[in-house]
Amino acid sequence: MQGSHRNPLRVAVLADSDTRWKWGALTANRIVSDSRLSGFLLRGRATPTPRQLEEVGVRADSLREVTAVEFLREMERDAPDVIVLALVGGAVQAVLHGLARVTQDARLTGGPARRSVVVTGYVGVVYEKLADGLLLRHGADVVLANSRQDADRFRAVYEGVGADASSVTEAALPFLGGAPYEDRREDPDRKNDPYTVVFAAQPSVPETAAHRTYLLRRLAEHARLHPDRDVLLKLRSKPGEHTTHIEELPYQKLAQRIDGGLPANCRLVYGHMGEVLDRTDLLVTVSSTAALESLHRRIPTAVLTDLGVREALGNHHFTGSGCLASWDQLDAGHLPVPDERWLARQGVAADGAYENAFDTARERVADLLDTAAAGGLPPIAPYYSPTTAGGYLPGILARHHLGPDGAPLPGAPTADKDPGPVRQIVRRAARGAYRHGVQRVAPVIRRMGEL
Repeated sequence: MQGSHRNPLRVAVLADSDTRWKWGALTANRIVSDSRLSGFLLRGRATPTPRQLEEVGVRADSLREVTAVEFLREMERDAPDVIVLALVGGAVQAVLHGLARVTQDARLTGGPARRSVVVTGYVGVVYEKLADGLLLRHGADVVLANSRQDADRFRAVYEGVGADASSVTEAALPFLGGAPYEDRREDPDRKNDPYTVVFAAQPSVPETAAHRTYLLRRLAEHARLHPDRDVLLKLRSKPGEHTTHIEELPYQKLAQRIDGGLPANCRLVYGHMGEVLDRTDLLVTVSSTAALESLHRRIPTAVLTDLGVREALGNHHFTGSGCLASWDQLDAGHLPVPDERWLARQGVAADGAYENAFDTARERVADLLDTAAAGGLPPIAPYYSPTTAGGYLPGILARHHLGPDGAPLPGAPTADKDPGPVRQIVRRAARGAYRHGVQRVAPVIRRMGEL
């Protein structure tokens, strides 16, 4: 597994959805300066479409779709200086074991001992499966935490199971930024614009049709109560597309069932979240990471309590933030005021400190690159192994066509040539069938089960 330590540094980002591609590519740009970025999209249910990639707006020097085995073979042939794994936890664990196997094979055959520096982390707020997700990411050289609070939690989990916690590195979400909010009445460029309320929708929160319809109905009611306002429903994907989470009940379809339809001043919007925030006067959400983007820019931000403050919704993460509010309160004109101490612990710092949020990560990666150049990086050693998780790990690896030792299973796809037209058609058809099942068949079966 040959490496190189030169300028520009070579960085590979492997991502499995549009939002994780955004996180991975922007993280790479934040922690490695003067780099050549190669992008790889992990083939699966959430592989982003060209429209989604265009909306994300992050460019790479090259970008192609691969399986985990194909990616590992590419890394074996021509390893970059840094690999950023922007994947769901199980996929991170599989690739880590695959990379460990590649490095081991190189050493056994007398190859160079150097290997890529491996970085991973989370695309947003970590509000569920903390231990599970973290342990599946253990083994990377750098596990990025998006805030001081997350860094403390991450270290506690690793130390609590006896795993090395030195990989945990405090940073921040890489896509925070944009112009600070100015009240439209005081901004000469916006004084004639309508007051704009944006509801940032999430693909999987809340889950039920009743709760999603409730939120949509309250959004429409807010628009009717305030006809002078623009009320926007910001959507992540169009029907048939998938993002980080599965969306069984798209708001686009639920909107067609709202009594009286959506009022004229209430409409659906897509596009880059930063561009939407440029015109936002009030951001409303259940628990979207968009809330942190909004708070970073000092835009008034409300995290809804209408469906309860619950771990299943993720809005429990915002307890202590000062942002919890209900639609009734917002209808009456309430604007939440965030708690500054809470913001500081979340890595949300509009006072300029954010620009230094990645200094520690950059220094750590630089030190690891120096160590790698000298052939001193230790073997990749995830906490999960056949010894510690013999009943769990093999299933995770098998989902990505890897055996218990991290080697490709017989019949695993190759990357020797690009897929032919027939294979491409079959892939698109299979992905379409899966998405049809998720968005149409699964909800019907669930409703039948509730009868």
